[in-house]
Amino acid sequence: MLRPRIIPCLLIHEKGLVKTVRFSEPKYVGDPINAVRIFNEKEVDELIVLDIDATREKREPDYKMISYLAEECRMPLCYGGGVTTSDQVKKIIGLGVEKVAICAAAINNPNLITEAANLVGNQSIVVVLDVKRRLFPGKYEVMIYNGTKSTGKCPFEFAREVERLGAGEIVINSIDNDGVMKGYDHLLIEKIRKSIQIPLTVLGGAGSLSDIGLLFQKHGTLGGAAGSLFVFKGQYKAVLINYPNRDEKDNLIIQNAIH
Repeated sequence: MLRPRIIPCLLIHEKGLVKTVRFSEPKYVGDPINAVRIFNEKEVDELIVLDIDATREKREPDYKMISYLAEECRMPLCYGGGVTTSDQVKKIIGLGVEKVAICAAAINNPNLITEAANLVGNQSIVVVLDVKRRLFPGKYEVMIYNGTKSTGKCPFEFAREVERLGAGEIVINSIDNDGVMKGYDHLLIEKIRKSIQIPLTVLGGAGSLSDIGLLFQKHGTLGGAAGSLFVFKGQYKAVLINYPNRDEKDNLIIQNAIH
């Protein structure tokens, strides 16, 4: 049975670990392998690693880096970045990665979702929707290439299509809330939640564990992902890899989960 998950999301830029604000101004915060080792010690539920250069630079995934990450990682690992073919998906899974995330390729070639799911199983295929608010209340659009290109697609309709094509999970990533640390976009999450039946993970905006607790309280069993929250500490955002201990995590889930 699924239970709420608390998931660090690591962004890779020029082979380093970075954090962005609204998909821009990448700030170097350390070495990704070292971060994985620390998260191992903290027994995190799951880890998402996204190479934010690969797709924009139109290059293949960095298999050597992925192999290093998979070898070090002692928790389920989801990797995304540069994935455009089912053969690449198979190769990444073969390196020891549990889930492969597809973003721009899901827009450019939706059939890849079905092909990859048939090859490695639905549970291993994650589609990431980078979403931006539009002028009208409640209106959103899916963006690609690090939020630089409009697709014209409604995330709620496309999420249903992604589910129909065979994705096992959707990650909804709020561009507007990325790195701001003022809470998740609950309207966006609610509308996505009503659109799909498959597991959902949300990303963009968490500034405290209370934000993740509120997420579980409002929306039930899903994945609460965050970047800044788990690499920064304090009002001055000192770089410090952190994660709630087992008691903190269990209390957060118990106190805020919908029964």
